[in-house]
Amino acid sequence: MRAVVVRAAGGPEALEYVETRVPGAGPGSVRIRVQGAAVNPVDAATRSGALVEAGLMAPREVTGIGWDVAGVVEETGPGVRGFAVGDRVIGLRDRLDVPLGTYAESVVLDAGAVAQAPGSVPATAAATLPLNGLTAWQGLDLLAAAPGATVLVTGGGGAVGGFAVELAVRRGLRVVASGAPADEEFVRARGARWFVPRGADLAGAVREAVPGGVDGALDAAVVGLPALGAVRNRGAFVSVVAGAAPAGLRGIRVCELWVAADGAQLAALSALVDEGRLTLRVAGTLPLSEAVRAHRRLERGGLRGRLVLVP
Repeated sequence: MRAVVVRAAGGPEALEYVETRVPGAGPGSVRIRVQGAAVNPVDAATRSGALVEAGLMAPREVTGIGWDVAGVVEETGPGVRGFAVGDRVIGLRDRLDVPLGTYAESVVLDAGAVAQAPGSVPATAAATLPLNGLTAWQGLDLLAAAPGATVLVTGGGGAVGGFAVELAVRRGLRVVASGAPADEEFVRARGARWFVPRGADLAGAVREAVPGGVDGALDAAVVGLPALGAVRNRGAFVSVVAGAAPAGLRGIRVCELWVAADGAQLAALSALVDEGRLTLRVAGTLPLSEAVRAHRRLERGGLRGRLVLVP
């Protein structure tokens, strides 16, 4: 089968489209024929060697790329229940100690990292859900804000932020979203009560809307201190990037999110898509063989939604 790997860390040109053996599904795992693999910033960090430098993964002769997958089950390992060959599924490859990622024609995942795909959308759209949807879900869990509380979501027009706005509103939270001016219509349509354009005095603008500050902030855009300034004393702050959180000033509880694959949460997210309550956005599709081009486009920024690679 064909897959995209990295042998020497570097820029987008470090991605190699290679022939490799088809992996087998071991105990408790499933092999998925990939129909879509979303391109995320963490993929660029893996390719560049940043995760090795940060001590998050060990150096390897060959490194697989890709976390998100949507596709069809083509083999189940011993002990797997709840999945059968032919099932349409989504999954998250959150382990960094395996040789292949989801940029491949087939990938093996633990069954607990997989869920039935939403039936109302194509695989290319479903592939945008796992990493960013779980990041938003688990980030809100860390905030632990009660219904009626106010929360700031930075990057409300982005892939994580867009999901976070919708999920927060579903939890009964009042949302202040920040983002590019062009994102205002989108985030308000997702349920945000207030909007602060990027470039404004974030803390000041939020506190004008919510005197005393918001109860919590989900920093999807990795703004850092300006977002912390919008949070009330003894509130909560969650950064979606490890190592990027500011100090917990004023008694604010600060957390860094380490996203984890969770089949039950993926199933709940999939159901929300089918209910029309969660918006999937595909910025474009490219053949798997054009992963280099996809990474070059990712690094230019400004995407809304995710690029998806199709084997």
